[in-house]
Amino acid sequence: MMTFTQKTLKKANFTSILAIFTLFFSIFTISACSKSGASEQEQMVSFAKSHNINYTTDASGVLYEIITPGNSTHPTITNTVTVTYTGLLMNGSQFDAGTISYPLNQLIAGWGIAVPKIGVGGEIKVLIPSSLGYGSSGAGSIPGNAPLYFDIKLSGVK
Repeated sequence: MMTFTQKTLKKANFTSILAIFTLFFSIFTISACSKSGASEQEQMVSFAKSHNINYTTDASGVLYEIITPGNSTHPTITNTVTVTYTGLLMNGSQFDAGTISYPLNQLIAGWGIAVPKIGVGGEIKVLIPSSLGYGSSGAGSIPGNAPLYFDIKLSGVK
């Protein structure tokens, strides 16, 4: 038989309150995640429309417009690509630009989806959800959970 003392009742009350708090926190977190996903997609679509990007939506969630298809040499995920690019946040601020040669599988996942859609000499405009970019941690001047825009010109494949 269990005897309830004032101490065990206080402990039980605290445990109940903690369980309720945990439940509400979990529901709030799940709700916030689903809202941010929709908001992120809305941001990308709004950016595309305001920048006259006639996008196609990839099954991954990447939005893209092929400006120039390039030649028949398309990279695969294991190729090293040479690209010239500009990267913007959804507020239009530039976070990076340059020319790089790098294995495609060592770049953000969104590039691995978008860049093979063009051949050498091609150009593509790409909007990448944060989950295929730098995720919740961000990188450098890129905040966490930030969808990204890139203008990419593919000049070489090895």
